[in-house]
Amino acid sequence: MSRLTQRRPTKAAQPPGTVEYVGKHKVENVGITVLDYGPACCRESTPAALAELLPHRDSETVTWIDIDGLHDTELLQGLGAHFGFHPLVLEDVVNTHQRPKLEDYGDYLYIVVRMLSYDAEKRELGSDQVSLLLGSRYVFSLQESWGDVFDPVRERIRNGKGRIRNHGPDYLAYALLDAVVDNYFVILEQLGEEIEELESLLVEDPRPEQQRAVHQLKREMILLRKSVWPLREVLAGLERTESELLRPETRVFVRDVYDHAIQVIDVVESFRDMLSGLQDLYLSSISNKMNEVMKVLTIIGTIFIPVTFLAGVYGMNFEHFPELAWKWSYPAFWAATLVVGGVMLSFFRRRKWL
Repeated sequence: MSRLTQRRPTKAAQPPGTVEYVGKHKVENVGITVLDYGPACCRESTPAALAELLPHRDSETVTWIDIDGLHDTELLQGLGAHFGFHPLVLEDVVNTHQRPKLEDYGDYLYIVVRMLSYDAEKRELGSDQVSLLLGSRYVFSLQESWGDVFDPVRERIRNGKGRIRNHGPDYLAYALLDAVVDNYFVILEQLGEEIEELESLLVEDPRPEQQRAVHQLKREMILLRKSVWPLREVLAGLERTESELLRPETRVFVRDVYDHAIQVIDVVESFRDMLSGLQDLYLSSISNKMNEVMKVLTIIGTIFIPVTFLAGVYGMNFEHFPELAWKWSYPAFWAATLVVGGVMLSFFRRRKWL
């Protein structure tokens, strides 16, 4: 079943706020990485137990807690109880089919975005949910499996590059959102190269497998659009939020990410139009190719019409044919056939039909 229309997992007959993982990825071990930093320090650790995370709630420095793997619901419930996360937030975290959204819970902001990846061989777009929880001194990032697009942010924190270590958790949340949106441009560049390649192939030699490739790319573009369009609303809401968790100096950067998201949407719409044009190009190329074949067959048939007439006349079983007694009858027949064919070929060439 298509990823666009497949039935989403449901938790039948369970009350709201039930924390039960229903995602598609389940890692063997939950990975937890903590980056605790300030202007003059940066400490990185990989806690193995919930108790090691609890002190970070009241840390004076900025703490980024990255969790890879959501099937350990006891860990999530323990974090929720200690940090004060609403049960509905935890439910949305483990139900990994959420659309991008922003929710303000007073003491923290809950942000959902879609992190994308692209498999060029399969021409398949992967979409994973990333949940961000922004508090006064911390940021949680939670996703289903290992692997993300946040390595540049980690390197900036470790090496003290840029302004990230001199700003609060709201700037870290902005940096994570910016990394997700920047990765969209990388994927769009890959898709753009494939579209250009398909366009060249369709012009030179259209084949059914190329049409299937165009159709597959159109489906992936729909999935990309579903991931990006709601993000525009999230960033706009984040810029306008009255929450004190987002400082005025950070809103400027959020506006910049919003502009990038608009650019992504524009490119996606352009690619969708191009793919629709490629489908029309394929049908037009096939039609032109068929017309060329039909033109050649028609010319051949037209040349043979008078020749067939001559052969039919002299192939009749009548006894008295004046030409039959003439010794040059056979050569004359072939001469007439060649002359008629040559005249018609000359006529077709003058009309530029050949």
